[in-house]
Amino acid sequence: MKKATTPLRPVRDTKQARYNAEEARAENVLGRRLTLARQMQDVSVKELQRQLKLRGVEVGYTTLFRWEKGETEPQAYQLLAICDALEISDLHAFFMGERKGEQLNDEGIKKLMDYRADLIATGKYAPKPKAPRQEIRYVEMPVSSLGASAGTGEFLSEENIALMRFPEDSVPPKADFAIRVVGDSMEPVYQDRQLVWVQICNTLLPGEVGIFVLDGQGYIKAYGEQEPECDEREAYTDSEGVLHKQPVLISYNQKYAPKRITPDSGFKICGRVLR
Repeated sequence: MKKATTPLRPVRDTKQARYNAEEARAENVLGRRLTLARQMQDVSVKELQRQLKLRGVEVGYTTLFRWEKGETEPQAYQLLAICDALEISDLHAFFMGERKGEQLNDEGIKKLMDYRADLIATGKYAPKPKAPRQEIRYVEMPVSSLGASAGTGEFLSEENIALMRFPEDSVPPKADFAIRVVGDSMEPVYQDRQLVWVQICNTLLPGEVGIFVLDGQGYIKAYGEQEPECDEREAYTDSEGVLHKQPVLISYNQKYAPKRITPDSGFKICGRVLR
């Protein structure tokens, strides 16, 4: 007997939608409301910049002005940081209040926020005190200007290294340096231009992702091992007659064939990619 399934709720016809992003952008609703929120809190642009920095968003004055003028728009997490800094608790009401069906313009939004402030002032409805915010600590880490799957593989030479600041909790404890992925050979796990952290080492277990130099070229691949080809078995047999596995570099993107490490290859393991 088949189990009954709950029917999906049909998507509302876009012709009846109360919100239209294109119209809101043309009217600069987001920028005007950001200006309104800042003025209501009596916060200067300089102070807002400082408050955003405490929340992990470092932007300049020009960026803040361009947001308010509607020339550019904050990203999602930047907008959330702004809302936290300016105590905007109801994003829907504040930013969509004047759209069709809501009937709240800027003055109505201001009255709503004033009423909220009055409720808090009574002491009966004030929010619970927030826990002290921990200051974000930053660390400097070496970042290679050469990308994995490109360049000469001289990832850590002085001319190819730059020190960059990162939030301390975003850097894995065992990371020694960072490098950017180049190309799509490791998709869907690793994307082109993605920054990955690397622990320097010279051995890897099969299945681990590493940074390699093969014949002078740098690569990010999964490390694997296989039985050597018949004509290469002697090269992988040690003095005691033990046959060793042949290294192979594997791409996650199946349109790329594995790269076999032949006996005459110039091959080096540079490090382990940390997840």
